[in-house]
Amino acid sequence: MDTPYGSASLPVWERPEPRPRAAAVPLSRATIAGAAIRIADADGLDGLSVRKIAKELGVGPMRLYDYVANRSELLDLMVDAVYARIAEAARPAGWRATVLAIVHRTRAVALEHEWFADLLGARPHLGPHALAVGEATAAALDRAPGIDGIDDLQRVLGALNAFLAGALRREITERRTARSTGTGLPDWQAAHGPYLTRMLATGRYPTVARLVVDGAHLDPEETFRHHLTTLLDGITSRPRTRRG
Repeated sequence: MDTPYGSASLPVWERPEPRPRAAAVPLSRATIAGAAIRIADADGLDGLSVRKIAKELGVGPMRLYDYVANRSELLDLMVDAVYARIAEAARPAGWRATVLAIVHRTRAVALEHEWFADLLGARPHLGPHALAVGEATAAALDRAPGIDGIDDLQRVLGALNAFLAGALRREITERRTARSTGTGLPDWQAAHGPYLTRMLATGRYPTVARLVVDGAHLDPEETFRHHLTTLLDGITSRPRTRRG
């Protein structure tokens, strides 16, 4: 396809939808992404296939390739559909309230669509809704009192994105482990409690002992909120000076 960029193919978001066929089942990229999301919610990304999507929609598998060229484009559409829901987060006044709203909305949506966390932390997502969420987050952080210049903003965005990807993957991995083993975290902790008690009694791990005995043991939502607050507090704790 000839494009303004030479012979490179246009990204899926910039390609026009194929012309509708005279078929019993109308298709669009949105309906294909919706079906793919439902399958991934039920079976994970490993259980996602063109054949399953086609069956869900009641069409032949080859029809889907008029709309998406490959699995990568399909995942791009699915991810951006999730970002569309994140973009619906309220935009309260103030940089911090805006960041909190977006990040907590991201967690809520990721817990509904666990596969989404598997696709965080690699290459940036560039769909229109992902870019809208990125713009809202970056614009809010750019107003934080501890941010002075583009270098500060890049570091803070990197730290926030790393926290978000790591926290969501950890929480969702624990949920998956509990389902696959039939053992929740409290039961796992109880089973390993005697061993840990014996190890801590040796005196070789005094700091770990303090964390286990004296530290707060929060539920996943409280832990997420606590760590996010610590990160945002760090952004504003030491205003930086602009380098020459």
